[in-house]
Amino acid sequence: MDLLRSPGGCPWDAAQTHQTLVPFVLEEAHEVAEAIEAGDRAGMREELGDLLLQVVFHARLAQEDEQDPFDLDDVARGVAAKLVRRHPYVFANAGSPPHDDDAVQVQWDRIKTADKQRTSVLDGIPLAQGALARGQKVLSRARRAGLAVTADASAVSHVATAGQDRSAAFGARLLLLAAEADAAGVDAEAALRAALRTLEAAVRAAEAG
Repeated sequence: MDLLRSPGGCPWDAAQTHQTLVPFVLEEAHEVAEAIEAGDRAGMREELGDLLLQVVFHARLAQEDEQDPFDLDDVARGVAAKLVRRHPYVFANAGSPPHDDDAVQVQWDRIKTADKQRTSVLDGIPLAQGALARGQKVLSRARRAGLAVTADASAVSHVATAGQDRSAAFGARLLLLAAEADAAGVDAEAALRAALRTLEAAVRAAEAG
């Protein structure tokens, strides 16, 4: 990547910025998820390499920043230090380990909030995330924080009877499904992707006659 980015290297690589690479980061992450869900080991290996390339590319670009340069070693050190801070029961023998996955997430959220000096449990949820996945993330964060905020059938009924537009009613119903998935420990976005794969297979079968 250093050679590609340097004079005499690749014109396309040399022209890229952090901003122009954003679509590629998102695309590669989705392709990793697709390979994993399809059970495609060879594809998973390849797509993880493509995702790693994005990390390497951004780190190489970051070295050139005049105000705040960093490199791949800095990125690796940062994530290693974060893992140590957020697992004190493993690395610092600080207390007993959480008793289940949900307790682990609660402790992770608490340490992360302190680390980043956040004022809301919603801070850090990406705005660019799909609406269904974002909705489930908001609901799960609120639940783990013990906040009395839910999406329930009465909210859907209220929207439906209040004369609001159909899109609002559909939005409320989708949020209710996200809440049900969260309560059942199901990844709503992954479940929808799986259902879509079944639908796509049926479409292809119909096309083939």
